Amino acid sequence: MENQVLTPHVYWAQRHRELYLRVELSDVQNPAISITENVLHFKAQGHGAKGDNVYEFHLEFLELVKPEPVYKLTQRQVNITVQKKVSQWWERLTKQEKRPLFLAPDFDRWLDESDAEMELRAKEEERLNKLRMESQGSPETLTNLKKGYLFMYNLVQFLGFSWIFVNMTVRFFILGKESFYDTFHTVADMMYFCQMLSVVETINAAIGVTKSPVVPSLIQLLGRNFILFFVLGTMEEMQNKAVVFFVFYMWSTIEIFRYPFYMLSCIDMDWKVLTWLRYTVWIPVYPLGCLAEAVSVIQSIPVFNETERFSFTLPYPVKIKVRFSFFLQIYLIMLFLGLYINFRHLYKQRRRRYGQKKKKTH
Repeated sequence: MENQVLTPHVYWAQRHRELYLRVELSDVQNPAISITENVLHFKAQGHGAKGDNVYEFHLEFLELVKPEPVYKLTQRQVNITVQKKVSQWWERLTKQEKRPLFLAPDFDRWLDESDAEMELRAKEEERLNKLRMESQGSPETLTNLKKGYLFMYNLVQFLGFSWIFVNMTVRFFILGKESFYDTFHTVADMMYFCQMLSVVETINAAIGVTKSPVVPSLIQLLGRNFILFFVLGTMEEMQNKAVVFFVFYMWSTIEIFRYPFYMLSCIDMDWKVLTWLRYTVWIPVYPLGCLAEAVSVIQSIPVFNETERFSFTLPYPVKIKVRFSFFLQIYLIMLFLGLYINFRHLYKQRRRRYGQKKKKTH
């Protein structure tokens, strides 16, 4: 007895760009599925409502579709996806107004037009976010890039200040006090480089690359660069004074512990000895550094008065001569104000790190 040709149960749903057809046939092998002249042709041997038979159907779509259907076989059904040529919502599936008896809505996948639009917007937003992430890089990639950038910055600064510290230390042991008087000519170029590069540190804090507060970083940057470029850099008379040795030595002593601490932080390492030194060395060294800076400013005042460097006369009718030493005296006041602000900031950092733990009550 020949197998009867029967029509399977077909369930459908749609989105703005796609049609979904679910054919209720199990154990299907090698189905013949095609679209010609906007009509879907289906024929397959399988187990359906009428047992194991050949089942087939034909559907002429309401609007134009792409002639490349995609299907997937499962043990219980055949899932067919058809792409619409134009992204739009159809009022029905077939060109004929009367729905075929074998066709019914697939309520498992059914959405009304407004819900489908929301789903479409969500998919489009997801696609745009994916493209944006691909163009900008994933958060993990950006974090690794930031850590690599900060590691290299701190490494360069550590090497620079280490060179200054070692150079000055070796020269002191070899030459003694004589090394004080040519410190500037020996290490100034490297100090210029490190201090100009430290601008990056303040920028990092300002734009949020690091969590460091901007004000203490800016105070240190402006204070050191004022001493280096104006007080010492512009006056040859100041470059041969012993105070230069103490200014540079205090600066480099702090930095040879601070920068390697930041380097290890970039790779999530904590060396307890280095951490303790980073949060402790500044206690004696920072005030001594500010004291050395103040001495350099005080010693430069008569030099600037004598040379009248950076002095100027106010225009008529005032005609008052303003000496640069006046600004140096103001700077001395600001120097100790900055010392208070930065000392307070560093003390809070140390207290957060090594604050006394509350005693347990027994």
